[in-house]
Amino acid sequence: MAIAYWKSRAVYAAAQLGLADRLADRPMLAGELAVLTGTHERSLHRLLRVLASLGIVTDTGRSGFALTALGQALRRGAPGSARATVLALAGEWWWHGWDHILYSIETGKTGMEKAHGATVFEYLARQPLEATHFNEAMIGFHGAEAAAVATAYDFSACETIVDVGGGTGHLLTAVLEHYPRARGVLADLPHVLREAPALVESHGLGSRVTFETIDFFTSVPGGGDVYLLSHVIHDWSEEQCLAILRSCRQVMRPGSRLLIVEMVLPGGDTPHPGKLLDLAMLVMPGGQERTEDEYATLLDEAGFQLTRVVPTDSAVSIVEAAPKRIP
Repeated sequence: MAIAYWKSRAVYAAAQLGLADRLADRPMLAGELAVLTGTHERSLHRLLRVLASLGIVTDTGRSGFALTALGQALRRGAPGSARATVLALAGEWWWHGWDHILYSIETGKTGMEKAHGATVFEYLARQPLEATHFNEAMIGFHGAEAAAVATAYDFSACETIVDVGGGTGHLLTAVLEHYPRARGVLADLPHVLREAPALVESHGLGSRVTFETIDFFTSVPGGGDVYLLSHVIHDWSEEQCLAILRSCRQVMRPGSRLLIVEMVLPGGDTPHPGKLLDLAMLVMPGGQERTEDEYATLLDEAGFQLTRVVPTDSAVSIVEAAPKRIP
C-alpha cells in the first residue's frame, strides 16, 4: 500500500510523455523515443521496463517496445479517457493537494487550498488545460455510471430533465438517448459548459438540450420534472450542500423529483470504492460521501423527504427525494 504511488507516478510519466501515441504505429527503441520526447535514453528505458511489467507496453527485444491492448487505452482520445484521467488525478496539482492530507485530517480543511490557495473549482476556472483534462477524467472515472443510471431509473414519465451541475452532459445524454421523448436542460458554470455543446451534438441531441449558466448556490432553472445532481453534493460542505438543495427545492413542483447520483456508503467493514473517495473529497474539494441515513438527514433539513435509494449496476446509487409539503 505504501508504494502504490510509485506505479501511479510511472503511469503519469507515460501519459505526460505521450508514449502510447508515439508507439501507436510500430515498436520503437528507447533511443528513438528518447529523441522524440526529449528525455534521457537510459532513464526512459528504465521507465519502459516498468511499464512493460505493468502490461502497458511489451519488450519485443531487438525491435524495442510495443504498445499492448492495455496501453492503447492511454492514447489521446481513446474510449474511457484514461490518459486524461491519469493526467488529472495523478497530475501535479492533484498530487500536491494530497501532500497535505495530515493538515486536512487535523483541521477538516482541504489540502487543495493549502497547496494552491484556491478551491478545486477556482483553480480549474483559471487553468483551461487542466479543466479539460479534469472534465474528461470525470467521464472516464464515472464512465459506466451514466448507462447504469439510465437503465436503473424509470424516466419514461419525464418531459423535462434538468441536470444541475451536469458538466459536459455525459449523464444527461445517456438518459436522453434511453428516453427519446424527454428533453434536457444542462446547467453549470460558463467555463464548464463551453465544452458541452460538442459532446451533446456528437450524440445527435442538439435539438433536445438547452444550456443554462447558473450559480447553483442561488438558483437553478425551473420547469423540470426531474432534477439531477450527479456527483455534485459530495463536492461541497454541509452548508453549501443545503444551499444547492434549497435552490432546487425552491423551483420544484409537488410532483417533481430530485435524484442524487452518488456512492452511498455501506456500514461496518464492507469494502466500497466510496470510502476511499470520501477521503479524496476531504483532501481536495472539501466535501464528503454519505450513508443512506446521512442523506436522509441532509435532505430533511433542506425541505425534502428521502423516498428510496435505487441501486445501479455500478458503484453509484440513485437517492430519490420528493419536496416536503410546506405548511
